[in-house]
Amino acid sequence: MITIGGNSLNKDDAINAGIVRPLEQTILHVMYASPYTYSYRSMDALLFEIRFRVAITDSSRELYYSGVQFADFYRSRCNPMFWNLLPDGAFQLKMGVPASEAILDIYRNGRLYAFECATAMIIILYHAAVKMLPPAQFNRLFSNIRLWGWKYDQDLQIVHNIPPDYLPGDIRYVKNPDVNPLTPEWQGENVVDLGDGTFFGHGLGFRTVEGMIEALALRRRPGATRMPYLMLPATRPGFSYLYQFSSNRKEGTTPIMLFDDTLQRSTMSIDEYEEKHEELLKNFITIRIGNSS
Repeated sequence: MITIGGNSLNKDDAINAGIVRPLEQTILHVMYASPYTYSYRSMDALLFEIRFRVAITDSSRELYYSGVQFADFYRSRCNPMFWNLLPDGAFQLKMGVPASEAILDIYRNGRLYAFECATAMIIILYHAAVKMLPPAQFNRLFSNIRLWGWKYDQDLQIVHNIPPDYLPGDIRYVKNPDVNPLTPEWQGENVVDLGDGTFFGHGLGFRTVEGMIEALALRRRPGATRMPYLMLPATRPGFSYLYQFSSNRKEGTTPIMLFDDTLQRSTMSIDEYEEKHEELLKNFITIRIGNSS
C-alpha cells in the first residue's frame, strides 16, 4: 500500500505521473501490493525513491563495465589526481576536488582503481546520488568523502535492517561462514538486487543468489561443512532525507506554520525549518505544514 500525504495512492495515478521504465513499474507494484504502508509526503518524493533505486541498479552495472578491479585493502589503488591513498587502503578525497567529479572519475577511469566489495557498494550509492542530486548539493553534502569499506558520510543516512519487502536497489549480504583463512576477503559478498532475479557483486559479477552461494562455496576452507547463505537484512540510503536536496522537490514553497506559547503564528519555508528544526522544537509548541493564509 502507498499513501501520499496520508491518502491512498491509485496505482494508475503513479504511472501517469511518470513511472515509465519496467523496473520502475516493478518497484511500484511491490510497494502497491504490500501489506506494509509506504508513506510519502508527495508524489515527487515517491518518484524520487523509485528512480534512485533504479539509479543504484544502473550504477552497479556501470561499475562492472568501468574496468575497476577487485582487491583487498592492502592492494587498493586509485587515481592520485582525485584521491589520496591512505596506508589502510582508504581513498580520501583530495582537497579542492569536487566530490561529484571524484566519484565520476572512478567510472570514467576504472582501470586506475581497485578495491573490495564493501567499498564498491558505497561507491555505487554515491554514484547513484550524483545522478539524483544537483552537483552543487552533492558537493556540499559530501565534501569530505573517505572510501573505505562501509565507512560513509552521515548524509547518506544509510539504514540497515530487515525490511517488510525486498526491492530492486537493496544491498544484501551473502555470508561465507567457513571462508578459507588464506582468502579472508571472501568471507562474504555484498550484492545489489538488480530486480530481475540477479544480483551484482564486485569481484563476482552478475549472478543469481544461488550463483553467488556457489562461487563463495569454492572459497571455503578445506573440510568446510557450512554453506554460504543470504542474510536477511537489507541496506538502503535515506531516500526521504536525500529527497530534500533534489532538484525535483516541490514542497519548498509550502510554508511551515509555527505557534508559540501564546498561539502567535509565524511562518517559514521547509528549507529554513529543516536547517533550524532542533532549535525551533525548543521554542514553539506547535509546528505543522500548512497554508499561510
